[in-house]
Amino acid sequence: MSFIKEYDLICVGGGIMSATLALITKLLKPEMNILILERLDKVAQESSAAWNNAGTGHSALCELNYCPEKNGEISIKKAIDICTQYETSKQFWSYLINEGLLENPEEFITSVKHHSWVLGKDNADYLEKRFQEMKKHFMFDSIDYTREISKMKDWFPLIIKDRTEDEVMAASKINRGTEMNYGSLTEKLFAILKNEFDTPVHCNMEVLDIDPDTDLDWTVEVRNLKTDEQHNLEAEHVFIGAGGGSLLLLQKVEIEEKEGYGGFPVSGEWLVCTNEDIIKQHNAKVYSKAGIGDPPMSTPHLDTRYIDGKRQLMFGPFAGFSPKFLKEGSNLDLFKSIQFDNIPSMFGAFWHNLPLTKYLIEQVMMSKEDRMDSLRKFVKNAKSEDWEVMKAGQRVQIIKKDEFEGGKLQFGTEVISSKDGSITCLLGASPGASTATSIMLEVIEKAFPEIINSKEGKEKLQQIVPFYKSKITKELFAKELNKSRIALNL
Repeated sequence: MSFIKEYDLICVGGGIMSATLALITKLLKPEMNILILERLDKVAQESSAAWNNAGTGHSALCELNYCPEKNGEISIKKAIDICTQYETSKQFWSYLINEGLLENPEEFITSVKHHSWVLGKDNADYLEKRFQEMKKHFMFDSIDYTREISKMKDWFPLIIKDRTEDEVMAASKINRGTEMNYGSLTEKLFAILKNEFDTPVHCNMEVLDIDPDTDLDWTVEVRNLKTDEQHNLEAEHVFIGAGGGSLLLLQKVEIEEKEGYGGFPVSGEWLVCTNEDIIKQHNAKVYSKAGIGDPPMSTPHLDTRYIDGKRQLMFGPFAGFSPKFLKEGSNLDLFKSIQFDNIPSMFGAFWHNLPLTKYLIEQVMMSKEDRMDSLRKFVKNAKSEDWEVMKAGQRVQIIKKDEFEGGKLQFGTEVISSKDGSITCLLGASPGASTATSIMLEVIEKAFPEIINSKEGKEKLQQIVPFYKSKITKELFAKELNKSRIALNL
């Protein structure tokens, strides 16, 4: 395995984030020397792997936690942001298809309708108010809503089977929803980098440390896990996109911006259907509402998935606790991450999130039958023998300093960077993969402002992602939605 001595950019981690960043950077400036390092023996094995995430094209069409209610008012601001970011991702993939760089979109994206479904009068009233707010906005004006059991029977017959007319329910539907295989997409993006831009991924390479360098900016210390050989590589820019492993690496980097950050690991499990007859009865993503006091990650959903050409059905997620920061991580990860500068944040976040701790303990203690009881709120007479428990990916939620609470737990993703942008790191989880393009454009803004702000850079980005720095009007949204629908065969 040969390396050159100096790189313009080294990406740590072989997931969708590094693939997206490296490819957009290469499209903007093909002569850039980029290296991608992955600890495992293949790319897309952690958070990007198909079974390790929900596979939802997170576009706020069905996820109720993006539309909070306060004093009877529904805010759809976050829903608009998430929808915009997902459509930006679709524009990037569509550009690659139209340029002949990416093929067979059906291997990573499929049309699956997105529904929200709730039980009880209060939840039904909330869903109706959300529907009314969303209907007014051009991004969501195709939304449909009902309280009629006959209509829901048409939308998702498996959920309505064996229900009686006296059950109070409501549902909404948007037809343009998508189901994603991020693992397949990540592999395709890395194949473009290798074949078209001579940028391979070096697997079985563990990054041990990242130190400031006198000549260039950073020395990246790497160990080959197969041969135990060590290399010191020099890079002008480094991006840490190693999923749950990013925090431990960031803590070794000598920049003040990392101060106070901690991480809280959460593992996940699905119930996966093994009965083909049942799988055939459901073709939708149906999201409900998290319980009172439960975190947004606990939103239950019954999902149709398409993984490697096969239709699947799963329910979850069920949260668990493991001190590992990666599925293939170490049981010491959490303890190693506790440092002098983040103790106040970690303690503050723990103290102010006791309900989350209680929720996780309850989830860990659940038996398979307890999980089946949760599923039966969706599928009335679900039989235990038709479902099996499968482990999902490992997530690390961000803990950051807070002047009032000491520290707070933050859901979502965050880019941390040095003042000069020469080192950037992505922390956090959902809706990560869906919004990868927007997040990586933010990284490029910090790391390579001279490329992104040049006349050529601006023009090229307008071709790749027409939403970038644009005022999104109804006309632009409709035009680009239609373009990506055609390109992605939706």
